[in-house]
Amino acid sequence: MNYLTNINSPMFWALSFTTLLLIHSSFWMAPSSISWVFSYPLEIMYSQSTRTSGAHLKSFSSFITSLFIMIILINFMGLLPYTFSFSSHLIFTLSLGFPLWLSLILSSASHNPKSFTASLLPGGAPDWLNPFLVLIETISIMVRPITLSVRLAANMSAGHIVLGLIGIYASSAMFSSIYSASMLISIQILYTLFEMGICLIQAYIFCLLITLYADDHS
Repeated sequence: MNYLTNINSPMFWALSFTTLLLIHSSFWMAPSSISWVFSYPLEIMYSQSTRTSGAHLKSFSSFITSLFIMIILINFMGLLPYTFSFSSHLIFTLSLGFPLWLSLILSSASHNPKSFTASLLPGGAPDWLNPFLVLIETISIMVRPITLSVRLAANMSAGHIVLGLIGIYASSAMFSSIYSASMLISIQILYTLFEMGICLIQAYIFCLLITLYADDHS
């Protein structure tokens, strides 16, 4: 089973419809504690995106909110046993981070070229430092999609590796000591709950950094 095989799986494509259902659930669901659980993260990310300069971009807030829910669902799907984890692979996270970063750069450069070029040089810097500061700022902008993608893939991969190792030790301990196996299974359950929190945090950080990058939009 390879990457393309999992892309064509019904579970992966069901994430798109699940995202739409969660975002628009207020149209057919009465307010309840369950609907509040789904709507509260959306409100947090939507309010965060509206406080940045990207709010004047058409449908930017709705897009970031949809991306937030999609990454959460993909991260949770990776926690299921014997399931391919998309967010643990750099090719997937880079395919998300690079187009988003590039679209913001191209949009800013085409919308206001002078302001975009001026943002490469901090104000009040000495003249003899200008070439170096422009170079440093350009490099820092160029590495943004790499750090954005590597952060998500590395954090998700680390958790899945630990869960896999605990599962291997637990399955081996079942044939030697039931007490050791029970302890390892308990640890695995607790660590799975911890990883669920990591899934939420990493999805939030990924989308938060996108909104912060949108602050540089001219």
